[in-house]
Amino acid sequence: MNTQDWIELDGAAGEGGGQVLRTALTLAMITGKPFRIEHIRAKRNKPGLLRQHLTAVQAAATISGATVTGALAGSQSLSFVPGAIRGGDYQFAIGTAGSCTLVLQTVLPALWFADAPSTVTVSGGTHNKAAPPADFLIRSWAPLVARMGVQQTLALQRHGFYPAGGGEVHASVQPITALTPLTLLERGALQQLKAEAIVAGVSYSIAKRELDQLAKRLTDSAVPLQSEVRELSAIEGPGNALLCDVVHEQVTEVFTGFGERGVSSEAVANHVGGHVRGYLASGAAVGEYLADQLLLPLALAGGGAFTAATASSHLLTNIGVIERFLALKIQVTQSDNGVVQIALGKQGIVIK
Repeated sequence: MNTQDWIELDGAAGEGGGQVLRTALTLAMITGKPFRIEHIRAKRNKPGLLRQHLTAVQAAATISGATVTGALAGSQSLSFVPGAIRGGDYQFAIGTAGSCTLVLQTVLPALWFADAPSTVTVSGGTHNKAAPPADFLIRSWAPLVARMGVQQTLALQRHGFYPAGGGEVHASVQPITALTPLTLLERGALQQLKAEAIVAGVSYSIAKRELDQLAKRLTDSAVPLQSEVRELSAIEGPGNALLCDVVHEQVTEVFTGFGERGVSSEAVANHVGGHVRGYLASGAAVGEYLADQLLLPLALAGGGAFTAATASSHLLTNIGVIERFLALKIQVTQSDNGVVQIALGKQGIVIK
């Protein structure tokens, strides 16, 4: 393979985290383009491949029959030469509380274009503050990509909190030939606010205090807050998460906070409530994290647009990687009220 055939990536670019690697793995599998990356996660406290990143590399290699060098714990450089994407039944174990969702989001888009149906089971962490929880993937991200033509089901089989992990998420995928572009500029009317406080091996009173405080933060919302405590077996813990679904006509956002030692229930609720209030006040269709997760499916569809509350460093870094692999123009503009619009189109086409 000629040197000019390789896509060269700097893992220290932009926000300098694992997003550069995950996006590159997905796009390499789908486009067949090999890449090399240096300085993996250079801006993190522990640079290089952690278990969840290594699992994502191994999963991508398995699914695409790739040739990989540098796939070792702690490695800061890697090369990846993909083969054909193969459907099948896959199981991947992170072995820590590293995020199942980030591994799934690396391989699922590739399996959308596989040669046969697939199932994927990933075990590890499902609820930790360094990644979107499984609930976000299931209730927020999955319905939107389904509107684009994706045929998949996602199920949370078992919770896995930090630091123990031990959770499991299962996905089944039917292959498709193309994605339909999605335009999501408005979220529509607010239909429901629903909060769930999850406790596993943790006192019920902690969950109750979180929900009571969240209700105080959201007393002026257009619809009343519905709330419930969900008690899990202590075997799935110890752990605590507070989730708030903000359901609009066009999109559901899921905001999450996590209980941890030394942090009060009220502080967890205030964190979630602050994000909910900020999103509601923004007028944007999606929040910061959903914007990150929508960008790649729209890029694979070859077009579309959405409005977001902010253009995060994650999103801007992701744009840089996507434009290295695909002949796309991704335009980010900010309106006077602060709402950001992200529009995608074929190279050379300017989208107003």
